[in-house]
Amino acid sequence: MNVSKYVGEKIKFYRTSKNITQQELGEYLNTTSQTVSRYESGILEANQDVLFKLAEYFKISINDFFPPIIFDNGTLVDINSDIAKIPVYGTIRAGIPIESQSDIIEYIDIPKEWTKGGKKFYGLKISGDSMFPKYSENDIVIFEQNDDKEMYNGKDVAIMINGTESTFKKLLVNDNGIVLQPYNTAYDIMMFSKEQVEQLPIRVVGIAVEKRTKL
Repeated sequence: MNVSKYVGEKIKFYRTSKNITQQELGEYLNTTSQTVSRYESGILEANQDVLFKLAEYFKISINDFFPPIIFDNGTLVDINSDIAKIPVYGTIRAGIPIESQSDIIEYIDIPKEWTKGGKKFYGLKISGDSMFPKYSENDIVIFEQNDDKEMYNGKDVAIMINGTESTFKKLLVNDNGIVLQPYNTAYDIMMFSKEQVEQLPIRVVGIAVEKRTKL
């Protein structure tokens, strides 16, 4: 099943059922009617932020955009309101920063209670071994979207550098700036002054809250 197309058809269904035009929906999403059309056709993947906004707009659960899980001749119906689905994007490099990826590769479940207070989460697949042994290649790490400086000091975080490159490191804040520390001692730490943090810029885009390893 093409999940993007399925989600797009759901967006169109909820939009038309409320007699809303693509232009009106685009204005709500701060985008164009052409982008809404691409969402609905499945050409463009609607990311987590878009789906949360749409769920709030249509007054539905974000799970309503996704297909039920099929087992042979039976259908697993989502009767557990305590579960929310979040997207897992491409890989984040546990090593030298690489260009950030934004393709959704799958969706995973998290406890719905995590999202209380408007908190948002996403997953990233780990590539590289600079965070070994705590994290291994192909682990999926769930991140909370959070850039609160009081919270991310000493935490494992997803970081954007130059607005395009991403990396995964433990972040330490000091009087001179920040330190990005790998767990694997074969890798060097990365240090940035306060000026570099502002000028590059360097931005925390998520705090690791859970690791999932596939056997």
